[in-house]
Amino acid sequence: QVRLVESGGGLAQPGGSLRLSCAASGFTFSNYFMKWYRQVPGKERGWVATINGAGDRTNYADSVKGRFTIFRDNAKNTVYLQMNSLKPEDTAVYYCNAVGTYSYWGQGTQVTVSS
Repeated sequence: QVRLVESGGGLAQPGGSLRLSCAASGFTFSNYFMKWYRQVPGKERGWVATINGAGDRTNYADSVKGRFTIFRDNAKNTVYLQMNSLKPEDTAVYYCNAVGTYSYWGQGTQVTVSS
């Protein structure tokens, strides 16, 4: 019943852009902080960005600050990650995470930035 469905991943060149989407259902989306994480094989999962329920407060990891933007559309129950000025080190599986009364995770979507 609860589901987070991600899309928008793919291949980009260094300096390019991608927009990730995560569509939520089965819970009260606006009551949940939303986060993006990413993981490279063999490395720890890292936090990327957070947005509050109202969508007016955000936080970013230093590695993506100034390049990535997290935003949400509560009418569509969707959170986004706009990724600009992509670097090869951004290559990872990206996961969305809903945090509130409970915690829910998406399935992950692959982002590859060529080098």
